[in-house]
Amino acid sequence: MVLAVLQRKKKIKGGAIVARLLAAEGVSKVFGIIDGTYFGFYTSLGPLGIDLVSPRNEACAVHMAAAHARLTGKLGVCMASNGPGVAAVLPGVAVENAEANRVLLITSCRRSGISYPERSGTFQYFPQIEVTRPMTKWSCAVPTFDRVAELTRQALRICFSGRPGVVHLDIPESIMNGSFDLDPGWFREPSSYRQVEPLTPNSKQLQRAVELLAQAKRPLIHAGSGVLHAGASAELQQLAEQICAPLTTSWAGRCAVDERHGHSLAMPYLDAVRRARNEADLVLVLGSRLGETDWWGKAPYWAKPDKQKLIQVDIDPEVFGTVRPVELPVLADIKAFLQGLSRLLREQPNEGLEARNSWLQDLKRRARKRRAQLDAKLDDNSSPLHSAHVARICREELADDAVLVIDGGNTAVWSNFFHEVRTPGALLSTPKMGMLGAGTPQALGASASFPGRQVYCITGDGAMAYHLRELETAVRNKLPVIFLVLCDKQWGMVKMNQQFALKPVKTLLMKSLGPDETINADFEEIRFDALARAFGAHGERVADPAGLRCAIRRSLEAGRTAVIHVDVDPVKHMWAPHLKDFKDMHAEPKG
Repeated sequence: MVLAVLQRKKKIKGGAIVARLLAAEGVSKVFGIIDGTYFGFYTSLGPLGIDLVSPRNEACAVHMAAAHARLTGKLGVCMASNGPGVAAVLPGVAVENAEANRVLLITSCRRSGISYPERSGTFQYFPQIEVTRPMTKWSCAVPTFDRVAELTRQALRICFSGRPGVVHLDIPESIMNGSFDLDPGWFREPSSYRQVEPLTPNSKQLQRAVELLAQAKRPLIHAGSGVLHAGASAELQQLAEQICAPLTTSWAGRCAVDERHGHSLAMPYLDAVRRARNEADLVLVLGSRLGETDWWGKAPYWAKPDKQKLIQVDIDPEVFGTVRPVELPVLADIKAFLQGLSRLLREQPNEGLEARNSWLQDLKRRARKRRAQLDAKLDDNSSPLHSAHVARICREELADDAVLVIDGGNTAVWSNFFHEVRTPGALLSTPKMGMLGAGTPQALGASASFPGRQVYCITGDGAMAYHLRELETAVRNKLPVIFLVLCDKQWGMVKMNQQFALKPVKTLLMKSLGPDETINADFEEIRFDALARAFGAHGERVADPAGLRCAIRRSLEAGRTAVIHVDVDPVKHMWAPHLKDFKDMHAEPKG
């Protein structure tokens, strides 16, 4: 009788438990390379409606999952197998955790009994949890089968709390692939184990924010990536209009706003942005830590604290007051805060808006002047091509909602200064880490997430060489990303620094030193167009603006992965805009 009852009990694999919990969270894609150590996991994905997208390198799986998370607002999930797979995934983990992207990394480890601690000499074992723990939000090994559901729920709870980042769950292969008696109590709705509603501000905080904004003569809004995570771009623009305030962003938050909006002071206009930050008497900081790329919120790039009050809104309480005093810290979801604030502001008299608008228009005039100075470079139609043309021509030829991924050193500078954000959220990069090569898998993750949407990646020849094998991933998965590779055959940004360090006077006079005067800064040529064709993608090579425009059109018509090898002037490419400002950024501000 007992045997008959046991035989009637349903069995389930450990990996299937994880898959079912992910499906309940609305996960639609998992990125990773297949391996027998978690066969029980990935074979459970398809029946649950979850697609498995496989790159050629585990680190790329993390970048793809991060792009999916950033663009969709959902959880990004990736996987890596024990030993070498987890070792390979580490660069992606470090980068995407620093970039604050909501990613769950699921890995396998060797079977229970020989892992944690290691039985001496165990094949493909290393202390995976100990290694990932310093570079993740949370990292945990599942010790026994009966704790799979519990610890998966804990991992999901941490994924959706506080500042986003990478969360790591490590499961022994014997548990992942083993079959065990099913307990229906393992499977619950997300609302039963984590907060699913946004964190809302209290009424006193909202009222105090209204009072501070009413008292301010020149309020400024500064938006970080928290606005993007909250999906609050529309509310952000509405608030800027309500209080007639200029709107600046951090590098990570740049695509939080349509830069054609009348209140936007886009990042490339550093002089106008700096003026706004110095003249504002109140700054509303939304989802930004005011980090180094914001000059730590210090003078002379911002007004001193005795001249400028701060309201700081964030879902991470650890950011409050870290770099300067905060008049009003608000622990809340950005969208919920902005919605509550707008409701209260509609009940208040609109006073002082004329003076604020006069200030705003002065700042906009300065921005337009800087735009004209930058655009003068577009008069250069020489061959090899001037780097300024690439982002501008792409903006003209591709849809307003096309997702741009920016990668590289000087290539990233040129691209940022000549791109205009028109659709909030449609820009990806690694502004915190500046990780070369991440753009290739980020672009693939974006395309996999939005099959009908244009995706393009402007990258340098140094950056593109990092993950060339992912062109096969793009072709295999029919991802029609357009890669524009700016080829100057050098580590341009490093070479510029070397030149000023080695021969500053000659560098100023001649603009460039020879290969024999710098240290390992030059490349041999890679024919990226020919490599693309070898992978089965569309490939072209261009060296002038007209040729680039036509190549983009043909790449769109091809309807498949495309690579455009763009020969750029190596000397002009090195002299990217605002190099002095970027160098000053790395020095501690004096204020």
